[in-house]
Amino acid sequence: MDTTLRDGEQTSGMSFSEYEKLTISKLLLKELKVDRIEVASARVSSGEFKAVSKIIDWAKSENLVDKVEILSFLDNGISIEWMKKTGAKVQNLLAKGSLNHLKYQLKKTQNQHFKDVELSIQNARKNNIKTNIYLEDWSNGMKDSKNYVIKFLSFLKNQPVERVLLPDTLGVLNPVETFKYLNEVIINYPDIQFDFHAHNDYDLSVANTLESIKAGCCGIHTTINGMGERAGNTPMASIVAAVKDFLPNYKIEIDEQALYKVSKLVSTFSGFRIPPNKPIVGEYVFTQTAGIHADGDNKKNLYFNNLLPERFGRKRKYALGKTSGKANIKKNIDELGLKLSDENLKKVTKKIIELGDKKEKVTAEDLPYIISDVLNTRSIHEKIKIKSYFLRHKKDKKPSADIKVEINGKLFSESGFGDGQFDAFMNALKKLYKKNGHLLPILTDYSVTIPPGSNSDALCETFITWKNSKKEFITRGLDSDQTVSAIKATEKMLNII
Repeated sequence: MDTTLRDGEQTSGMSFSEYEKLTISKLLLKELKVDRIEVASARVSSGEFKAVSKIIDWAKSENLVDKVEILSFLDNGISIEWMKKTGAKVQNLLAKGSLNHLKYQLKKTQNQHFKDVELSIQNARKNNIKTNIYLEDWSNGMKDSKNYVIKFLSFLKNQPVERVLLPDTLGVLNPVETFKYLNEVIINYPDIQFDFHAHNDYDLSVANTLESIKAGCCGIHTTINGMGERAGNTPMASIVAAVKDFLPNYKIEIDEQALYKVSKLVSTFSGFRIPPNKPIVGEYVFTQTAGIHADGDNKKNLYFNNLLPERFGRKRKYALGKTSGKANIKKNIDELGLKLSDENLKKVTKKIIELGDKKEKVTAEDLPYIISDVLNTRSIHEKIKIKSYFLRHKKDKKPSADIKVEINGKLFSESGFGDGQFDAFMNALKKLYKKNGHLLPILTDYSVTIPPGSNSDALCETFITWKNSKKEFITRGLDSDQTVSAIKATEKMLNII
């Protein structure tokens, strides 16, 4: 069960729009083939109501309504009425899984709480709504008030609930405790279907979720990119790969090829970047940096494991920097379709190591320029030049740009408007290329870095990721003006294509 759109949305400082929620729901259920999705908390906002209504309308058309779940509350039927209006059919009722939460948050007795739960379940049944139930803070309940948890489960086994959802709400469990506590309740209550909901406070959510499966849980909860409260939840990509590789007796239906694409889209919608070293979906996790690794890959794939990038619709890369050996650089040169003698390869390797020592980042797309500099030939990057640009940006006026571009010695001029100076520049460039029968690549990512502690005149390093029908690639620009550094990166892109 994926809870990106409910618990994942509790990531501090973010919110999905109703259209983003609908898009992500479609991707989760149709492309990733997730079994169930938890998409919202009942009665939170009018926007949440509209989002759930749209998701349910779509789910009905696909016969998937029973796969869409809503977090509900013990609120005298208000959550049920809210769900009825949206058309949702499954509530995940939030109850208390530890005596501390019951005593100090609800200030009720055990029997009062159980009675409230029973009334909510009965109300849901009357309205044709199925019930799963969360035992909030269950992990601390097992540690500090096990008798209460056992009493609650004994009560629930006689109730018409589909699943009991056991959250490690504060992320306090380690793998040994996870197996021990889950195995204990699963053995004692064999007729209850249990789900495990891990949090990642100690970076143990994947390990704990693996143990929950071994202990006999029927369901596990995940989020895309591990989003969620505090340190987040179990990241879907990581647990999917781990289950397939470490628990071969358990079948999982998630489409691994779709993980990276959905991960990037959710990152774009949420505004939270994926850490570059995040397993499976991080930018650099299939990038070999050390030259010895690239050399080993040439010799019986000595540095490969089961996490092959092709498995996730990705490709292995070889980084360029001060630890790059000739093997790394040769792989990148071969990828570009270039050929160098051993002597020239040594020169280029030396130059890249020098740049790495200066903390300069080098991309594969920089290689033609580095080769050109080292071998004293300018032909590689003089085919297209941005000869001039005039950028205007006045308050309450739409930014505009006038540009002149030289292509193979011929000068072209164009103008454009945009939402910012660089956008205006790009729109002018697109018009210029379209008039000449060409389309530009799509800009898929744009990042600017400035040295920490610098002043406003510091050098900006701009990295732009482009994608066309052939490949995705990155270009870099460097200048004290952010827009100019982006234009320099764009000029490199024009020469590459």
